[in-house]
Amino acid sequence: VFRLPQTRAVRVDVLIDVRDAMGANRLNTAAEAIRPLLEQESGGHVLMAVLSNDARDRVAGARVELPFEVLEIGLPTGMDGAEAARRIAAASDIAQEDPSRAVTHNKGIMNGIASLALATMNDTRAVEAAAHAWAARSGRTVGLSTWTIRGGGLAGSLELPLPMATVGGSVDFHPAARASLRILGSPDAPRLSRIAAAVGLAQNFAALRALV
Repeated sequence: VFRLPQTRAVRVDVLIDVRDAMGANRLNTAAEAIRPLLEQESGGHVLMAVLSNDARDRVAGARVELPFEVLEIGLPTGMDGAEAARRIAAASDIAQEDPSRAVTHNKGIMNGIASLALATMNDTRAVEAAAHAWAARSGRTVGLSTWTIRGGGLAGSLELPLPMATVGGSVDFHPAARASLRILGSPDAPRLSRIAAAVGLAQNFAALRALV
């Protein structure tokens, strides 16, 4: 519980483990249920009782290490894997420094993640909103992924909130969503989020490699 400095409104956070669901209906129902109690205890009036899509408690990540020799496949004449890795790492550094580049860097990551969210009938707008809020959590937008030279290869990592569901809503309703989840090995929500992070990191690598 804390008071917002400008509006002087009081924000009360209620944390609920929604398990494998996205949880919007459950969270909104719970928020509405405690409205009378909050008004009674505070003597004030509740303005809104609604979930936040700022899903910082549902963070997932992915990591990869690629030897220089793997990076050499299909490179232009005169460029080796080490040089490709150096350029990808430099592009990653720029996405951490320049917000204008970070926005596009992150959009490329979300090309993969949003596609998986759509295929499994998850809420693509909620996933996008949580990701971009995470990228700007320091007050400045930075790249969601990082790429560095490590030993004899290129190391990449990605971490972001991914409020993905495997039950409830359209996920249960639409046969295409159920088929997509079966193809993925019928994961629970945490595993689906990790798969989505891996897809986002792979998409990011492909984009950076093509650019540099």
